[in-house]
Amino acid sequence: MTDLASLIERHAQLSPDKLALHHEGRDVPYAQFWQRIEAATAVLHAAGVRPGDRVAWLGLNHPDVLVLLFALARLGAILLPLNYRLATPEHTAILAHAGVCLLVADPTHADAASALVAQAGCNFLRSGELAGPTSGGGAPALGGSAASPVLLVYTSGTSGQPKGVLHSQSGLVWNCVISTHAHELTADDHVLSTLPMFHVGGLCIQTLPALHAGASVTLHSRFDAGAWLADVEARRPDLSLLVPATLRAVIEHPAFARSDLSSLRMLATGSSTIPSSMMAAFHARGVPVGQVYGATETGPVSIYLRRDEAMQRLGSAGRAGLHVDIRLMDEQGRPVAPGQVGEVWVRGPNLLCGYWKDPGNPAFADGWFHTGDLARCDDAGFYEIVGRSKDMIISGGENVYPAEIENLLADCPSVLEAAVVGEPDARWGEVVVAVVVRKPGAELDAAQVMQLFDGRLARFKHPKRIVFCDALPKTALGKVQKAGLLASLASQ
Repeated sequence: MTDLASLIERHAQLSPDKLALHHEGRDVPYAQFWQRIEAATAVLHAAGVRPGDRVAWLGLNHPDVLVLLFALARLGAILLPLNYRLATPEHTAILAHAGVCLLVADPTHADAASALVAQAGCNFLRSGELAGPTSGGGAPALGGSAASPVLLVYTSGTSGQPKGVLHSQSGLVWNCVISTHAHELTADDHVLSTLPMFHVGGLCIQTLPALHAGASVTLHSRFDAGAWLADVEARRPDLSLLVPATLRAVIEHPAFARSDLSSLRMLATGSSTIPSSMMAAFHARGVPVGQVYGATETGPVSIYLRRDEAMQRLGSAGRAGLHVDIRLMDEQGRPVAPGQVGEVWVRGPNLLCGYWKDPGNPAFADGWFHTGDLARCDDAGFYEIVGRSKDMIISGGENVYPAEIENLLADCPSVLEAAVVGEPDARWGEVVVAVVVRKPGAELDAAQVMQLFDGRLARFKHPKRIVFCDALPKTALGKVQKAGLLASLASQ
């Protein structure tokens, strides 16, 4: 592999008429996809982009995001996909921190981008201009290689400022290899991709691996439950990826029960704790729900539950991925005993190169990424994620993992969503508090919530207080901000 884009060039040579991408009614065969990448390479070079430069994308999912990624890979430059849901000050801070030289925006976000570049002092390109024509600049000097950094993704920043996570071209290819094993991907597959590609989940779990395999991708600009169901029925994909919020939206959609899901070999999910009831709803329709565990820093495919294990291992995150090493470590950095809870450490060829402008970050040391997630592993090598280390509650000397309680709350028909936190307590150190959002129209009181835990969890894990609210504070990626939740509880 000379650079990441050479994969697409090879598919264009071997299968020029094979469908690479379908987006909003338009087909893009591999030969045309490669032509668009070549044109964008020339445009970007003429715009002054050189090896190591950072180029940001602001927009919805579109083939141009992938065209831009592969064109920058050829030039040895770096793509920074911006989360379009962030506020202008957040975008400005990220652009400044990354030192972006060029911002590319789709038509929907062109006005916002124009305002951003004025503040950031970078150049601006409309996505339609990637197709050319160009003037001047000569033939592009291709400076990309397997070792070149190519993707800079800023984490959602649940605590503190967002961090820039840098991935190399070879790291993305290794992630494709690992994901191919997780999903049993082949060139004959068709993937329905609807999650935002500003996040490694939407970009790297199935979309890039499908293109690496020479498969076909149907790409939605943004997730819509009705459109997802319609395309599963009409376009007959083999694979798709949903997160808990989108899983719920699909299950609760009026068309779910009557939609034909029989083409799906497997549905993958991940990102956060998955209620077993959601997976069971798809299992009842004959669709196995596999899981993918990882982080922005890990490519992200690290641990996964494959199709043939999904229905028998409900709730498990799966086993260590191909080419991936996993350790469970205690607070002193020592391996925990079998069956005990420890922090997940990950090592593999798909991990980050490092943090942007933060080379000494202790989360990535000696080739191991310290995830901050807690898990236990059984004798067969299957991992169960029990929560974040910073979220663990110590009540009366006992460890309480919020995910255990949140799973039970998520399976309650009257609960829309819930989060569990530890509240300081003079006697116990911390006590368990459950914050619950009722489903619209549901009648649910604290006593009924408490009954959910009787006989199912040890008494010390039961919440000491139930708080009802209208919505949980979340990041742009839909993860609950527990620090903000605790602050609001303290003020009550």
